[in-house]
Amino acid sequence: MRATKSNWSYRDRRSMKHVLDNVHGYIYLEPLFLQFIDTEQFQRLRDLKQLGLTHMVYPGAAHSRFEHSLGVYWLAGEAVNKINFYQGQELGIEEFDRNTVKLAGLLHDIGHGPFSHMFEREFLPRVVDGCKWSHEDMSVKMIDYIVDKHYIDIDSAIVKTAKEMILASSGHGPQKSMTEKRFLYDIVANGRTEIDVDKFDYIVRDSRACGIGSGFQFERLMETMRVMDDEICYRANDYLTLHKLFATRADLHRTVYTHPKVKAIELMVVDALCYANAELKIAASVQEPSEFWKLDDSILKKIETSDSDSLKEARNLIQRIRKRDLYQYCNQFSVPKDKLENFKDITPQDIICSQKSGGVTLKEEDVAVSTVKIDLTHGRMNPLERINFFKDYDSSEKFLISDDRISHLLPRFFQDRIVRVYAKKPELVEAVAEAFENYQVQTYGCKAQVHATPDKKKARKQLEYQNQNDRQ
Repeated sequence: MRATKSNWSYRDRRSMKHVLDNVHGYIYLEPLFLQFIDTEQFQRLRDLKQLGLTHMVYPGAAHSRFEHSLGVYWLAGEAVNKINFYQGQELGIEEFDRNTVKLAGLLHDIGHGPFSHMFEREFLPRVVDGCKWSHEDMSVKMIDYIVDKHYIDIDSAIVKTAKEMILASSGHGPQKSMTEKRFLYDIVANGRTEIDVDKFDYIVRDSRACGIGSGFQFERLMETMRVMDDEICYRANDYLTLHKLFATRADLHRTVYTHPKVKAIELMVVDALCYANAELKIAASVQEPSEFWKLDDSILKKIETSDSDSLKEARNLIQRIRKRDLYQYCNQFSVPKDKLENFKDITPQDIICSQKSGGVTLKEEDVAVSTVKIDLTHGRMNPLERINFFKDYDSSEKFLISDDRISHLLPRFFQDRIVRVYAKKPELVEAVAEAFENYQVQTYGCKAQVHATPDKKKARKQLEYQNQNDRQ
């Protein structure tokens, strides 16, 4: 039986545990949720870095998905508490609602693979044809597995609804079981406006870990949000705060998540995992939660310390990363705006086919290409055009706002696609850079890159390679 609204605000602290989080302060963990936290499957999140391999460029970015999951759990509860405080009687919020939202926040990343999104977006498509695997789908499977394996005593309706909330923005979810209180699905993973507590937590947490200042303050939005017509809306004078949310996220993608050296390391790790896949059966483990939970970031150490001959190529790549002998960034360009709509990913084959006759003949395995998409969450559209606002708390009308009514300094375009090319061997930097320039001229009629690859970089890499050969 669902708890009534009258008693759900009371909490006995004697039954709780609390932890001190470096972003949110003290977080209280209630017995219902400790049943999940105190399992080996949830504790696995300690061994998954939130930002994957970013710590190899930003040393402070070593925080885990465990911390982030506790943060989202806490903010999800705080969001429901705020709404209940101001509108609980009007909306009929119950303890059932609070528990489902908090459980969704706690477990939304339980199905993540190693190395953040790289695992599902770059590794799995390389080794599994037609791969449609997603960490959201695996999170749902993991929840069922944990409940069954650990005999967790929980209302099955809470579990069912929490799983739907996790899938709410992924496009994989089933039809919602709730015909009312749709706004609850927008708290953890918001498919309507992309404003959710998941972003609130990771934007602040990641910025702090990387030493990057952030002017975005989610507390303002948490305090002033309001449910209207079953949708979370915001005050009109918070328009620029919401813009800062999206802009800060885009800036993190540009300067941290897709940093050229971070992408170089990711490309090398993807290659290493592909070499090791047959021996370690990495991709096979993603189908069953009973095997998947054993997979975490430590797989690199497993490869690196193995004596198996079949892992030699993978091991060599990881040792190159340790020695900072990375794939060499040659250059990049931003895809012209008028070419974005029909843009197709550029492949190493495209680059080597653009090579003119010269001293070095490039092969496909000599080149790596990384295409980075950075937007404000809504592709080439303005995400703020999907958000409903209200004038003040006396008004009952919600409305959309066009950005030209707020400021003429806001952007008029909302997406970048950046194409980067890397040489896998240092002595090939010059040849790859020239082929990349030729590709741009053939495709766009001009060089889209900002400047040429520095001559001293080409020469330095060749010299390093020659010195290395001399020492051998």
